[in-house]
Amino acid sequence: QVQLVESGGGLVQAGGSLRLSCAGPGRTFSRYAMGWFRQAPGEEREFVAGITWNGGTTYYADSVKGRFTISRDNAKNTVTLQMNSLKPEDTAVYYCAARLFGVGVPLSAHEYGYWGQGTQVTVSS
Repeated sequence: QVQLVESGGGLVQAGGSLRLSCAGPGRTFSRYAMGWFRQAPGEEREFVAGITWNGGTTYYADSVKGRFTISRDNAKNTVTLQMNSLKPEDTAVYYCAARLFGVGVPLSAHEYGYWGQGTQVTVSS
């Protein structure tokens, strides 16, 4: 059983910043590509950012490019999403996801086999 635990969500004003963290599986964390997705009420889950197992490649949705940064620390089994210049349209439940092995950054939700429980991010105008 692979457990992913997100933290760091909350309420912030537009223009502010939040930092999300996801604690991944212990000794095998470096085997996983990691991603962040989000889902707003009434919307489908959408890709936000992803990173390869060694952090060598990252990929971002156009809507967050230049504002969000994904990074990972394999020694600490964590992946982080730094969110700056937040907008009300960034309001959603944010999910951490993991894919075992594979090549590159998976962009589709169905490519990920493991998910966290989600953390709410609310950006007020």
